[in-house]
Amino acid sequence: MELSTISQVSKAFSVSTRMLRYYEQIGLLSSIKKDDYAYRVYDEDAIWRLRQIILLRKLRIPLKQIYMIFEKADAKTVIEVFMQNISEISDEITALSTMRVILKNFVNEMYKKSNISMKSVLLDDEIMLAAINSLSLTKINFKEERSMEELNKANEMLSKLKNVRIVHLPRFTVASGYFIGKNPEEIAGSIVSKFCKEVNLYEIKPDSRMFGFNHPNPSLDIENYGYEVWVTIPDDMEISAPMVKKHFAGGLYAVHAIKMGDFQEWDDLYNWVNNSEKYEFNPSPEGQEIMNGCLEEHLNWVYVNHLGEHGNFICGQLDLYMPIK
Repeated sequence: MELSTISQVSKAFSVSTRMLRYYEQIGLLSSIKKDDYAYRVYDEDAIWRLRQIILLRKLRIPLKQIYMIFEKADAKTVIEVFMQNISEISDEITALSTMRVILKNFVNEMYKKSNISMKSVLLDDEIMLAAINSLSLTKINFKEERSMEELNKANEMLSKLKNVRIVHLPRFTVASGYFIGKNPEEIAGSIVSKFCKEVNLYEIKPDSRMFGFNHPNPSLDIENYGYEVWVTIPDDMEISAPMVKKHFAGGLYAVHAIKMGDFQEWDDLYNWVNNSEKYEFNPSPEGQEIMNGCLEEHLNWVYVNHLGEHGNFICGQLDLYMPIK
């Protein structure tokens, strides 16, 4: 039986090791530990399962529903999930088709009456009614089968970000927790969680924020990468080991919100910045060692940590920050 390391799988499928570890954390994927291997590896069954996960994600199936498909493993569940997503996609197609037809008819009416003002076109009831009344049910025929190449093209087109915000982070002081090894995000997060509870950080600083980043970043040469977690603290606050007090200089960032687990959207944010006519990437001098200065802000994290198990009702939300200038 052929076994693959996490770095090999990451490279072969163009997914981050962070994503693979998250899939394991939520029970979607499993790896194995063998005595003659230094690190956890993936067998053929895990590779097959990962292929299915990637395909379903490209079809925009949510992780929660993918878990349900694998958990139930019956045709009825798969049909229900697919039909629900088909219905949602159909609603989007109908809405977009409606907008397209109305816009086309506005253009046609403006060609007919090119000598009148834009205000008149938009406020004229007859023109508005003519545009809307021209709508008809549009049948969109899709081929029953689509190649992976076509699916990738469709996925790439739909992945173009339209909701990127430009945010300036001010200077602030942080307490940093750090771990390098297996599951670094979870362990570094636990270190910081313990600190927050011990000092009752939410009561001291209710606007405290939590940021994280790979340190060092995963690579083919590093099986166990690291993760560093920051929580903002009052400037005069004293802290003790294992936490470390640091000062963040602030800066300008392109920011995109994701749901927990959608880390592939880092690539979408990078492409947005790379194609921007107004901004350009402004990486940290430390480079890949700290994700080029990129940050992940776990929204509501300090508040949820303060609530304990009562904070589970708040869904995992993250803001991805890419430094720009």
